[in-house]
Parts: sequence; C-alpha cells; structure tokens
Amino acid sequence: MTASPWRLAAAAAVLAILGFLTVRLVPIYLHNLELQRFVADISHRSAAATRSDDVLRAWVLNKANDLDLPVRAGNVDVQRTSDTVRVEVRYVVRVDLPLYTVNLHFYPGAGSQ
Repeated sequence: MTASPWRLAAAAAVLAILGFLTVRLVPIYLHNLELQRFVADISHRSAAATRSDDVLRAWVLNKANDLDLPVRAGNVDVQRTSDTVRVEVRYVVRVDLPLYTVNLHFYPGAGSQ
C-alpha cells in the first residue's frame, strides 16, 4: 500500500514547519538556560553577599547581552536577607514568525542558601 502524493506533501510540509520552528525557537531557549545557570552561579558565589546590587545586576546584564537576550536593568531584581542573596530576571523575547508573532516569557532566578 503506497501513500498518496498529497499525504507525502502534507507530511513534508509539517516536517518543514517543525524544522523552521526548531531553528527559530531552540536557540532562544538554550540562551535562557545558559542565563539561568549563570544566575544560579553568581547567586551562590560567596562574593555575591559582599557585592552591591548594582554589581550583580551589571553581571547579569552583561551575560544577557552576550547571549543577545533583551534584558534591561529593570528586569533584574536582587533580593537580600541576612544570609541569602536571590537574583531574579524577568524578560520577554518577541519572535516574529510568518503570519504569527509570539512573546516568550522567561523567569530565570536563583538564590543562595
């Protein structure tokens, strides 16, 4: 039993669309994952407790800039208690696709313990 030509064409179109979406979206998610790891790393550094909020914010902004992520100073929140430092980042990446635009919301954050 052979597949009809229209089924083969539909399958090829679906695979092409999935491939296109993968190429457009996966790098953004991988960059977010790298930013998440970086935020976790700096919040667990012993130096984080002695650095100012502005220094921690600058570290995150520099890393986000290196990753081409649209993070602004207002997107980085540093919270401190007597023995912990928590860094949270909230940002949106706008992805323009043919016939559709999607806003991807990311919330990487980590705190020391």
